Amino acid sequence: MEPFIVSARKYRPKTFKDVVGQQAITNTLLNAIDNNHLAQALLFCGPRGVGKTTCARILAKQINQDDSHKEDEDFAFNIFELDAASNNSVDDIRNLIDQVRIPPQVGNYKVYIIDEVHMLSSSAFNAFLKTLEEPPKHAIFILATTEKHKIIPTILSRCQIFDFKRITVKDATEYLKYIAENQGITAEEEALHIIAQKADGAMRDALSIFDRVVSFSGSNLTRKAVTENLNVLDYDTYFAATDYIIEHNIPQVLIQFNKTLSLGFDGHHFINGLASHFRDLMVCKHQETIPLLEVGEVTKKKYQTQSQKTSSSFLLQALDIANDCDLKYKTSKNQRLLVELTLMKLSSINFDGEKKNPESLALQNKTISFIAPASFFKKEHKNLEAPNKQLNANKSVTTEEVTPKKVAETKTTDKQHITTESVVTTPVPSVKKIDLKNPIKRVSGLSISSLKVKKEHELNKKEHVIDESKLPKDAFSEEKLQNLWTKFVNIIDAKGQKILASNLNADAPKLKEGNTIWIELPNDTMKKEIEREQYELMEFLKKELNNYFLELQIKVNETTETKFAFTPEEKYEKLRQKNPVIDLLRKEFDMDLT
Repeated sequence: MEPFIVSARKYRPKTFKDVVGQQAITNTLLNAIDNNHLAQALLFCGPRGVGKTTCARILAKQINQDDSHKEDEDFAFNIFELDAASNNSVDDIRNLIDQVRIPPQVGNYKVYIIDEVHMLSSSAFNAFLKTLEEPPKHAIFILATTEKHKIIPTILSRCQIFDFKRITVKDATEYLKYIAENQGITAEEEALHIIAQKADGAMRDALSIFDRVVSFSGSNLTRKAVTENLNVLDYDTYFAATDYIIEHNIPQVLIQFNKTLSLGFDGHHFINGLASHFRDLMVCKHQETIPLLEVGEVTKKKYQTQSQKTSSSFLLQALDIANDCDLKYKTSKNQRLLVELTLMKLSSINFDGEKKNPESLALQNKTISFIAPASFFKKEHKNLEAPNKQLNANKSVTTEEVTPKKVAETKTTDKQHITTESVVTTPVPSVKKIDLKNPIKRVSGLSISSLKVKKEHELNKKEHVIDESKLPKDAFSEEKLQNLWTKFVNIIDAKGQKILASNLNADAPKLKEGNTIWIELPNDTMKKEIEREQYELMEFLKKELNNYFLELQIKVNETTETKFAFTPEEKYEKLRQKNPVIDLLRKEFDMDLT
């Protein structure tokens, strides 16, 4: 029985043409070799499993190969690999520098491949600087790392840097398909796509997963077998969940989530996958962005079909809700409830992106039946009769008198509907939005529809210019002013506005120059408090005095500011001034002030 060789080793590329997904780098290296333009210090950086060490070995072989050597010659004596993770001291670098001085016995170059170079200590980096900058002509250094940011700048400046990218899902799938055909394995394209996505851009990980799934399912690789072995949620789970959300079927979407939990997945994994699913549906909305969908052709058609059932506003709202759940998941104390609440919110969204609620009907451009009980007409008849004449001709509300009898007749006439727009633009404040179940339901203004209606209302309303000559300006006495001032203070004190009442009580108002009210306050803070709340005060006085030309002037006189008591002696003195008997009490019982 022959020993098993894992695919990552068995199918390791031997030439630059076999390297997957790094065409830009391999072409650059090939041209550098052909034109004798190769640097003596190279830095290969990028994620794990994308071909850094493989390209270094291929490069080392290619620069030593000429017509006098066989194609399968590996030049093992010319290639030195050093693992910097375990050989990261100054002594290790010094040993390497001593070897560099000796020219190669076979071939033209000695190639030193230092893997995980970011693990070298600072002292080792510094010891390596001089040799890296001016190596012998027969020496080439290839440094490989997954964490370029940990390498000191003096090393980076002496190297030619090549950034390896992640292997795309498409490239990984094509390579896996090639390996499956080589091994005589029948594999569904969707199964290979799932393996490539699970690998997350690392070809070595994709090959390792491929070996594991083949060991599980044998020579027939199906999507079901892959999802079961890798413990990943299938596309069908999210397609079904999205269908339930579109249908507003809350019970079924919660059952679907419960089944997912019973399979061993957590809620965070489910909600993240659902958010990615919404993203893929959004990608399918535009023909230009469909290439961003990294799935098989069969699954791509499913995405396109389901995306036609949704609107862009719905998907944006759904993505926002799912993303909010993702952010709150780790800090939530009841994570399952959080996900279930998110699913219920998603299932309560209409295709226009707004949540389902009774108020949303009043904000849509739809007509609703104006049916209300007779008590409503008795109360609102006077308000509706006259102002309706101001409505535009294109509005659907008529100016005729509204009675319960005529409302009953509206079922067979063209006047049976009142549009939301016409109700909002009515200049009568008492007219409210009417719903079938709740005739006087108040409408929320937090929507684009309400902003549009508000703008139309502003355009339709008339400016009212007040003629000041017609306003009343009755004379009044200072005594009457002070009585009304005290009355207002008592009113706001009863409402709980203690601070304002205290500030207004600080001084009695005085009447100067006919219509100017003067008060004097001990500090600027009290002045600002009264000025901020003076509107209600002045409206009260203008109405009670029947004089709309009143003005309030506030003067600050800090010399009248009350001295506050801080020490026990000062506190006692203030109490004694208010009640002299307290001094007799202290002397009678021989009390101290401490």
